[in-house]
Amino acid sequence: MLAKTLPQTTEVSNWSTAWIGLDAMLAAGLSGTGLLLGRHDPRAAPLAAATAALLVMDAWFDVTTSAPGSARAAAVALAACAELPLAAACAAVAARRPVF
Repeated sequence: MLAKTLPQTTEVSNWSTAWIGLDAMLAAGLSGTGLLLGRHDPRAAPLAAATAALLVMDAWFDVTTSAPGSARAAAVALAACAELPLAAACAAVAARRPVF
């Protein structure tokens, strides 16, 4: 139903704020996961899981909202070479660490 009712395009008033916020959450998640892993803290697992989900979401929205052509190619390359491998690494951390 949404695919048929949502508009193909729309104007977003806080576009940069949304992306900066997402990037800040990613930086906090990656930094926090690394810090907790370094301390052998079991809280690294849930943080790594949340960070993996954010990375996948970031890759999805980067690719689907990019303009066709070189912008889309760059988004796909970033997703394939950075965001999705980092998400897989975070998922592996989340899967191997006990939650508590």
